[in-house]
Amino acid sequence: MSKNPKSLIRAALSLLLALVFVAAAGSAGAKDKKEETRYPDATRHAPKSDLSSQSDQKLLQTAIDAVNNGDDAKAQQEAQKVIDSSRSKYAKGIALQVLANIKFNEQDYKGALATYKQLLDLDSVSNDAYFDSMYNMVAAYIADGQYQPALDELKIWREQGKRETADSYALEGNAYYRLQKYPEAIAAMKKAVAMAKEPKESWNSILMASYAESGQAAQASGVIDEQLAKDPTNKALAHNALVVYTQANEFDKALALLDRQQQQGLITTADDYVSAAKFYASIAQNDGKPEIAAKGATLLQQGLDKGAVKASAENYKLLGDSYMIAQKEDQALAAYSKASPLASNGDIDYLRAQLLGSQTEWAQARDVLQKGIARGVSHKGKAYLLLGKLDLGNKDKAAAKAAFQKAEQDPETSAEARQQLAKLGAK
Repeated sequence: MSKNPKSLIRAALSLLLALVFVAAAGSAGAKDKKEETRYPDATRHAPKSDLSSQSDQKLLQTAIDAVNNGDDAKAQQEAQKVIDSSRSKYAKGIALQVLANIKFNEQDYKGALATYKQLLDLDSVSNDAYFDSMYNMVAAYIADGQYQPALDELKIWREQGKRETADSYALEGNAYYRLQKYPEAIAAMKKAVAMAKEPKESWNSILMASYAESGQAAQASGVIDEQLAKDPTNKALAHNALVVYTQANEFDKALALLDRQQQQGLITTADDYVSAAKFYASIAQNDGKPEIAAKGATLLQQGLDKGAVKASAENYKLLGDSYMIAQKEDQALAAYSKASPLASNGDIDYLRAQLLGSQTEWAQARDVLQKGIARGVSHKGKAYLLLGKLDLGNKDKAAAKAAFQKAEQDPETSAEARQQLAKLGAK
């Protein structure tokens, strides 16, 4: 029932990596002084614009207007005309920026990277256009899974552009996290959070995940505590908090949060009920308190009774698993019995047979298991091994021998099956 905590936190947080992208393509007019405002301290000396052709200006403006109107096809067509025919390096640079931005938005990150490189190599546009494009390259590298090149490019952007932003540190933290350099990711994300008036939820998610991956679960818990205090009814945030708390073995905090969610009426959807039941079961196992799983089972049953949770094999199996962890075998058996006819194979019948066998209901268990085998089971060897043991419970050695011989044919159970056959004196 319990999952690896690291894989669980990755799945729960999903990292929400919204990449920061500067969409502005620049102005077709070269003399707008407002264009030179974002990088006032840049070390690069911006070249003087050589744009003089009215035709080029018109094509560029048409391309930029098309981008703003959502007509990327027209924008690409007009920008390509400039690249193919213009004698102006400045005009070509702006046209390349238009094309690169469009490719980025279309998630053609390799194409965007190649075009941004052309733009930077041409070295013809204003500092805003030049460094914005370099920054977009960082985002494109990350989106393309090239994390070290992203960090290298970001270092150049900071050194030459002389600019630091919360978003840039978030990108840095993202890249370091993906490279599994968690201390560096933590340092970068802490800077991003500190610099921003309203840090993005994804930043704190990466920060928490970095703490967790580096064995600093308590620090991750502290981050989520601050977030919850600001937004106590955020369901996604509460789910992330439960992941963090259970990984940090802060079970009391997790249980208190689950109870508070119920009291506040925040458990309303099928996902809410199922998720809560899984957390209760996980806590019960990891904290050694089986009675806690019963709370999850009761809650899940409420969801089923209300119709908020679908009556499915998966959900009834979760109900049965929860009761099993809670050591309530009769309720577990009832839940598995409801799951069985909804299931696509006989795996749940195998569970029912195991449970009935543990209660020495040999004949009933054998009947259930045979039906399950007929429906198909994921582990045939285990099913026949159990069938043989049930036959022994029924004092039918001949049937047990036949079942163990079938289990012997499966590599997964052949060794144990041979042992059972040896006990029976069978060859």
